Amino acid sequence: MEIGPVTLTGSLVQLEPLSLDHLADLQEASADGDVWKIWYTTVPTPEGMEAEIKRRLALLDAGLMVPFATRRLHDNKVIGMTSLADILREAPRLEIGYTWNAASAQRTGTNIESKLLLLTHCFEELECISVNFKTHKFNMQSRAAIEAIGASLDGILRNDRRMPDGSLRDTAQYSIVRDEWPAVQNLLNTRLEKYL
Repeated sequence: MEIGPVTLTGSLVQLEPLSLDHLADLQEASADGDVWKIWYTTVPTPEGMEAEIKRRLALLDAGLMVPFATRRLHDNKVIGMTSLADILREAPRLEIGYTWNAASAQRTGTNIESKLLLLTHCFEELECISVNFKTHKFNMQSRAAIEAIGASLDGILRNDRRMPDGSLRDTAQYSIVRDEWPAVQNLLNTRLEKYL
């Protein structure tokens, strides 16, 4: 599996390779609705955004992550970030994660199209056998969104990681496998239609 930076363009959003050029826009997106204050997420603060971009770019250089900035096309605003991570090339399998969006962009169809673009890339270009999604057990908004795109709950990973505040996170892990992709693709296209 050859995996690296790529630009994915839809009708509502463009996922573009993350760079420090996105810093000011991502700081503004993080401040939109103060999404970084939600305790069960790990959205970077506006002040911590530069360090987070550099962290993701270092993981890109190490071949461990492919990070994107999410740009809303109708107003050309960067509204958040997402990544391909936990890359297992020999399977091939990976995770779509480390995703967050500005509060004003939520429930506008941009996340649905972002997932459609990423899943299409994963299953049709990278030929993945499965794609995973992970979130905090208590992040019900994220869990509902993951389930709404057709992913199945694989289980809860207890005490999976430590959160920035020191608490331990139980992680809800979901997946979509290759055989499910045609149905998931139809579901996402149908859900997206009302935003186009």
